[in-house]
Amino acid sequence: MKPLNQYYKFIPYLYFIAAIAYWFTDVNKQEGISAYPILLFAVPFIWQLFKPSKHLNFTLGIIFVCLSSYMILAYLSDLLKIISFSETVKSFIIVGGLFVFTNFVMSLWMIRNSIKKTF
Repeated sequence: MKPLNQYYKFIPYLYFIAAIAYWFTDVNKQEGISAYPILLFAVPFIWQLFKPSKHLNFTLGIIFVCLSSYMILAYLSDLLKIISFSETVKSFIIVGGLFVFTNFVMSLWMIRNSIKKTF
């Protein structure tokens, strides 16, 4: 059980690296070489795996909490029928909602890791 607890704090970074890799492969299929700048988004998360920094961790967590909160507000506006979305957007509501909720949880986890003294 001890080795699992040792790697427990790296789960949010691995999640975001996997999400960026998925985003890259999806865009790469359609646009080719112009998708490679997407991989630059993974650099801070990979950096956190090898040389952890509380300040970078806290900054990444705050940025992604803000982005996820914005997307959560978009889903709430759809539920309350404040803004009407097209049918193509509504088809991605369930998968996108799961993705946004997971991003929010992982961002809070990163902030929690940066606040803890045993980072």
